[in-house]
This record gives sequence, C-alpha cells and structure tokens, in this order.
Amino acid sequence: MKLFQIEEPDGAPVDADAPGVAVGIDIAPGNVGRVAIAVGGNAEILPDGDGTRTLSLALHRDLLLALRGRAEKQLARPVTHAVIAVDEADAAAIAAAAVATGIVVLGVIPRADAAALAGGAAGEEAAVLGAAMRAEDLAPKTE
Repeated sequence: MKLFQIEEPDGAPVDADAPGVAVGIDIAPGNVGRVAIAVGGNAEILPDGDGTRTLSLALHRDLLLALRGRAEKQLARPVTHAVIAVDEADAAAIAAAAVATGIVVLGVIPRADAAALAGGAAGEEAAVLGAAMRAEDLAPKTE
C-alpha cells in the first residue's frame, strides 16, 4: 500500500520495471523534433505538459534525450527502441547520437518515406506518425 507518491507535474514517474516501449522520432530541419507512439496501428504524438507537440534544441543528442524524456514521462515506461525519421543527409549523425543516448535504433528512414507510412496524415506531423507505426511493427514483442 502506498501512503503517498511524488510525481512530476507533467506526467507519472517512470516505472523502471515496466517493459520498454518503442517510439517514433522525427528530427526535422532546424533541429525540431517530435515523438510519437503507435498502438494497434494508431499513432499519437506525445506532447509535453503544456501541450506542446514539438521541441527545438541545437544539439542532436540533447534533442533525442529531451524527446525520450518526454515520452517516458507521458508513458511512465522506459523508452528502449525507436525508429527515427530524418533528412537523408543527417541520417548517420542522428543514428550515432541515438545510440549514444542508449536507445536501440530499429531504423533510420527518410522523412518522406515515414510520412508515406502515416496513411494519409498530412503536414509536418506525418513523418513522426509514420515512424511510430514502423516502430510498433519492428519492436521486440513482450509477453
């Protein structure tokens, strides 16, 4: 029985014993990032506590850590795997940065290809939704 529990104001504490989750991450030009999760083929962008769906940071590794942290707060589970949508010119650098954060990279795909996976979603958010759908498909299955 818990007598009390301290929580961050914008999400539940991460349960380190919970199974890890795979997310989709989109790194757009200008180091603007989004993170999403898909369940049953339905993808949703994870906002921060203020409802902001995008994040801008100057350094690739810091951006990935911030997006991972956002997802972990929203889901109360550790983020262990990701599919990352990026411009092709940035693919190698972003993949290396993701590995440095401890995220298992399931794939790095061009933003246009990820957007096409989103099944008709339009706009800047299509790439992250498609990446999340691919992450759901490629993630290790837990029992």
